[in-house]
Amino acid sequence: MEAEGRVPGPPLPAGGEGPGADSHLAAGVLGTAQGPLLAAAEVLALDDEEDDLEVFSKDTSLAEVNSFSPSVPISPSSMINQYKFEDGPELRDLFITVDDPESHITAIETFITYRVVTKTTRGEFDSSEYEVRRRYQDFLWLKSKLEEAHPTLIIPPLPEKFIMKGMVERFSDEFIETRRKALHKFLNRIADHPTLTFNEDFKIFLTAQAWELSSHKKQGPGLLSRMGQTVRAVASSVRGAVKNRPEMFTEMNNYMETFSQKINLLDKIAHRIYKEEREYFNEMKEYGPIHTLWSASEEDMAESLKGIAGCIDRCCRATERRMAGLSEHLLPVLHEYVLYTEILMGVLKRRDQIQGELDSKVDALANKKTEKDLFSEEIGKLEDKVERANNALKADWDRWKQNMHWDMRSTFTNVAENNLRYYEE
Repeated sequence: MEAEGRVPGPPLPAGGEGPGADSHLAAGVLGTAQGPLLAAAEVLALDDEEDDLEVFSKDTSLAEVNSFSPSVPISPSSMINQYKFEDGPELRDLFITVDDPESHITAIETFITYRVVTKTTRGEFDSSEYEVRRRYQDFLWLKSKLEEAHPTLIIPPLPEKFIMKGMVERFSDEFIETRRKALHKFLNRIADHPTLTFNEDFKIFLTAQAWELSSHKKQGPGLLSRMGQTVRAVASSVRGAVKNRPEMFTEMNNYMETFSQKINLLDKIAHRIYKEEREYFNEMKEYGPIHTLWSASEEDMAESLKGIAGCIDRCCRATERRMAGLSEHLLPVLHEYVLYTEILMGVLKRRDQIQGELDSKVDALANKKTEKDLFSEEIGKLEDKVERANNALKADWDRWKQNMHWDMRSTFTNVAENNLRYYEE
């Protein structure tokens, strides 16, 4: 994966709670030309050497962000380029593109399909290039199969059924493009994962024609099997706290609880700022024509009024570009990590369920004098299962944190650059 060679970046901000927290962060992150840089420093000031699971850094200054190299010009671009130069060449053998959305209207439903183009040099594929069409439900099926096959790996999130509800209309061009980008990212995150990329259902998703995929879906577990899995999951979840949970996973759980609070707060603030920016833009669009009409009836002030109208028009265009930057780069990334928090909490619970099953067997063995051989065999299998789950989650946790650090760093750097351009204009 792209981020694996990078130096892990910092986590989210030490933003305060309380009534003024939203306003403070809104002004700091996106409000002024210098604010974005300062906020990027606060939001992304992790120090992995001191505490890899520390979520916040309260004593970060702009000087710390600018301390990469005294000889390098300090700018958002130089910051992001410095990290890019640290990457080594990647040896990728699977390239996926999601594009060409197409509407389908039937008597029963209306839906969108997307073209999924795959190019690969892997020997297990019969061809080097595939082109199939998939609808959103097919992506949901793939995600559920990956979670079923790898319960303690971090499966990338999919956009919800109604992404950014209230901001865009379903089936509008903006909605479809937002979803297309999210689906493209979803498949490429899987392709870059060292384990998920070799999943057989993933290969079928990329290569099978629509009728073949439909036939393959019908071969999944039956209703009774799925009900049994649900019952076992519920039974495990009500057993109470896991007695022998390793400290590392307790720290992960605490990290995710704090991270969830902060990323949800940032997501809420970003959406509110985007909404206010749109309202400001719509109001400003009305003032340019008003000044132009005014200039026609005021000969002495005509040139000045036309100049103001031209200035307002330039401000409108700059504001529109700024809004596009927010909707294309900031909002999707923040929301993706809001969804990631739910996924990670679910993965940690599934790990705890395996641990809880092992604990219950150990307790049963201690209380029973007979059937010791049978219990010992079951315990041995569960111990292996717990160890595999722990190792899988630990490796995936490190990868996820590196990706998160990089995504947050590049996202807020991009916001800072957009704001600088906006205020310069």
